[in-house]
Amino acid sequence: MTETTKVHLLRHGEVHNPSKVLYGRLAGYHLSELGQAMAQRVADTVAERDIVRLVSSPLERARETAAPIAETLGLEVQVDDRLLEALNVFEGLTFGVGDGSMRHPRHWRNLRNPFRPSWGEPYRDIAARMLVAMSDARREAAGHEVLLVSHQLPIWTVRSAIEGRRLWHDPRRRECSLASLTTVTYEGDTIVSVAYTEPAGDLLPRVGKPFSAGA
Repeated sequence: MTETTKVHLLRHGEVHNPSKVLYGRLAGYHLSELGQAMAQRVADTVAERDIVRLVSSPLERARETAAPIAETLGLEVQVDDRLLEALNVFEGLTFGVGDGSMRHPRHWRNLRNPFRPSWGEPYRDIAARMLVAMSDARREAAGHEVLLVSHQLPIWTVRSAIEGRRLWHDPRRRECSLASLTTVTYEGDTIVSVAYTEPAGDLLPRVGKPFSAGA
């Protein structure tokens, strides 16, 4: 008989970012009040689950999202650098589709290859480090559940790899909202299913399209 283990990938809650910069791996970006409410909602949602290990990206927004879950489950938050946001050369800039950034010649060399991508960490590298982090977490929580707090791009990239999709994509089409859970189920060391839920879905901003300068 093989053991069934669930690895939950949690995207952090909303971040206080009034300047609307792409914050990436920059320090000093914390959850907003709404983000804190989202984190608490997730904690309430998973309170009765068989989660025996809690691991977070080292960035503040991820650790702050993990905090109420740790308190609810009585677990310590472990930190794993493999859950970090992807590297991006545009950190600290207000860079996004429709803001005119692509017309600046100084950016062109970093936009030459959207399939790798040329502006940051290769998608294949993101998927590889996430898969290893998940495999290690699965092994250490074998027969139970483990929750990993990460960021939108790493979570979506590794899900795409698992489900056999191409890794380059339109960021607007990611199914990975704030404080969402992507649950990967293993039988032994084999992935058998992927599920997606939004415990804080009713808290997401609904007026217009929410800005997403970081993930």
